[in-house]
Amino acid sequence: QVTAKTAFLFILPQYNVSVPTADGELVQYHYGLKDLVTILFYIFIAIILHAVVQEYALDKINRRLHLSKVKHSKFNESGQLVAFHLTSLIWCLYVVVTEGYISNPRSLWENYPHVYLPFQVKFFYLCQLAYWLHALPELYFQKVRKEEIPRQLRCIALYLVHIAGAYLLNLTRLGLILLLLQYLAEFFFHMARLVYFTDENNEKLFNVWAVVFVITRLFTLTLYILVIGFGLPRVENQALDPERGNFFSFLFNNILFRMSVLLLVCLFQASVMWRFIHFQLRRWREYWNEQSSRKRAAASAKQQAKPLKRDSGYHENGVVKAENGTSPRTKKLKSP
Repeated sequence: QVTAKTAFLFILPQYNVSVPTADGELVQYHYGLKDLVTILFYIFIAIILHAVVQEYALDKINRRLHLSKVKHSKFNESGQLVAFHLTSLIWCLYVVVTEGYISNPRSLWENYPHVYLPFQVKFFYLCQLAYWLHALPELYFQKVRKEEIPRQLRCIALYLVHIAGAYLLNLTRLGLILLLLQYLAEFFFHMARLVYFTDENNEKLFNVWAVVFVITRLFTLTLYILVIGFGLPRVENQALDPERGNFFSFLFNNILFRMSVLLLVCLFQASVMWRFIHFQLRRWREYWNEQSSRKRAAASAKQQAKPLKRDSGYHENGVVKAENGTSPRTKKLKSP
C-alpha cells in the first residue's frame, strides 16, 4: 500500500477533485507542488525515449549518409524534434477535438479561470514541461557544440515560459491551441531539414514550411486578438482572486492595458515574421547565386568542348609544317 501510493505520486497527476455536474460527478485536476515530482519522473522517461530514438533510428541513418560533424549535429536535433513534434501534434489535436475547444471557440475564455482541468489536459502539460526540461541535460549528453548552446537554450526557455505560464495562469485552453499551431510549423521545418540533409538538391519541403508558417502566424495573431481583445474583457468574474486562480482578467477591463498587451503581441509576431522574411530572402539569394554559377560553369564547359580549327599540316617547334615536311609558306626567290 505505501509503495503503491508513492508510485502513484510519480506516475499519475495529483490534486484530483470531484466536480458535480448534471450527469453526476466528474473527476478533474488542479496544480500544486506535487506536480514537480511527476514532472521529474517523466523527465527520466523522456531521456530514455530520446536515447532509444537516437540509437535505433538516427544513428543508423547517419552511418549511411556520412554527414559532416556540423550536419550530423543538426540532423540529430531535427530528427529528435520531428519525432517529438509529430507525437505532440497528434496528441494535442486529439485533446482539443475531444474537449470541444475547436468546435466552440468561446470556450477558450468562457468561465475563466479554468482552474479544474480534465485528466488528459493536465497530463499533456506535465509531459510537455518534462520534455523541455529534459532538453537541458541532453545538451551535455549529445555533446552539442558551444556555438549552438545559446540558440538552443533560448528556444528551450521560450517553450518553458509559454507552457508554464499557460499552466499556472489557468490559460490552458488557449495554450493548447497555440501549441498546436506552433508544433505544426515546427514539424514541417525540421522535416524539411531532414530531407535537405539526405538530398541537398531537394528544397521543396522548405516552400511548404514557408506557407504553413505564414498561415500559423496569422491564426496565432487572430487568436490573441480574439481572446485578449474581445473574450477576457467579457468574463463575468472580473475581481482579482488569486485563491480561485483569477490573476489578471480584471486588468483587461482597462482598455489601455488591453491595447498595450495587444501591441506587445503584434510587435513580437512582427519580429518573428521579419526574421522569417530575412531567412527566406537569404535562402533565395543563395539559390539564385548557385543557379547562376551552375549556368556559367555549364557555358564554359560547352565552350571548351567545341573543336578548335587548326591549320592543315602539323606543328613542329612552333612552326606549321606541311604534310610532306616542307613549310607551307612560299619562299621568296632571290633576285639574280
